[in-house]
Amino acid sequence: MAWDEWGQLKAEAVGASSPRTQLNRVPDEPDGKTLSTNRQGDLKVVNEHLAKIGDHAFGLYNRLWREARVAAAATDSAASDLSGQGFDLGGALGRVSVRWESALADLMDACAHISNHMDYTKNAHAGDEIFIERRMSGIATLDAGFDERASEPGKPNEVYGEKDGKGGKKGGE
Repeated sequence: MAWDEWGQLKAEAVGASSPRTQLNRVPDEPDGKTLSTNRQGDLKVVNEHLAKIGDHAFGLYNRLWREARVAAAATDSAASDLSGQGFDLGGALGRVSVRWESALADLMDACAHISNHMDYTKNAHAGDEIFIERRMSGIATLDAGFDERASEPGKPNEVYGEKDGKGGKKGGE
């Protein structure tokens, strides 16, 4: 490519009418502010959606098992019949059948992987939710211990226990 041509292409790319690629940012809002289009703020995983995806992948796997394998068996039979009659087409059809079997196996493996992964993801997110819930409830208990507003005004916070009058807790604690 000549330098003149390169310079011309750069000038065209800078022009206002050329399409541009925008990377590493959210598109501008109509009012000029750059905001996320996600109004909820965080990734939300809905178990029903995961289950539906997994069910569809499992259903496709079963259909491939029932229907696509039958076509492969018929192709193998036709290939050997044609080869037995001396047609070169029989060998070509046999190679097509081998490729079909390989592609079918790959597709069935992918369907099984998706189905299994959706089950795993659903269970993993459920476990994450329980973990977060436990952590959050522990933080709430901890906050109650440090928050002086946890007791009525003028009374000591019950979380700390009773004081013995010398500044310490009763019972030598």
